[in-house]
Amino acid sequence: MPDLKDRILDAAMIHVVFDGWSEATLNAAIADIGADPGEVRALFPRGAVDLALAFHRKGDAAMVAALTPERLAGLKIRERIVLAIRTRLELMEMDKEAVRRGTTLFALPVHAADGARALWETADAIWTATGDDSDDYNWYTKRMTLSGVYSSVLLYWLGDTSEGHAATWAFLDRRIEDVMQFEKLKAQVRKNKLLQPLLAGPNWVLSHVKPPSRAGMADMPGHWGRDNTPGR
Repeated sequence: MPDLKDRILDAAMIHVVFDGWSEATLNAAIADIGADPGEVRALFPRGAVDLALAFHRKGDAAMVAALTPERLAGLKIRERIVLAIRTRLELMEMDKEAVRRGTTLFALPVHAADGARALWETADAIWTATGDDSDDYNWYTKRMTLSGVYSSVLLYWLGDTSEGHAATWAFLDRRIEDVMQFEKLKAQVRKNKLLQPLLAGPNWVLSHVKPPSRAGMADMPGHWGRDNTPGR
């Protein structure tokens, strides 16, 4: 039997379409399944915002579970990232309006930090699931870049009416190509002996930047860490 959080999320979906990620949706879900309001509030202490975040993280977990070793085998890293983003969005096809309502909620200034964190978690889940093993500042830059890519593709997908979302996947390919070209440029700059003296200072600092430890990330509320991502 699904736990209480999953039951509330399932019950909320029909109401999100009409009322968004709101207190009205949460209260309706509680009433629909006859749950104890106190127990539910303990699971979602900030109400509708935590409900929306739980929905987002459930989507991340479903994506990771779908990215099996068999599906990733033989793919280049670029192909793995494309597959991961497509999988994340395709799994949400039936709940597209709920995703749209979530982007509206997290666009509000009061919830912008929650939205940015949710994007970061998605990027982290994708990189971890596709085998990223970076242990320096690249751990951060990869996730920062992918957060931007994913958010732009998500917004394009929400407005895409093309058959099979063909326009979205073409847009995704273009965005990934932009990132790959940028990575090539960075590599060329690093190899340029004329620029190395200028980069020595910043690079020395960056070389000492490390990703957060698993223990440190585990202490972050709602964050899975590098090795304890659901489905991993």
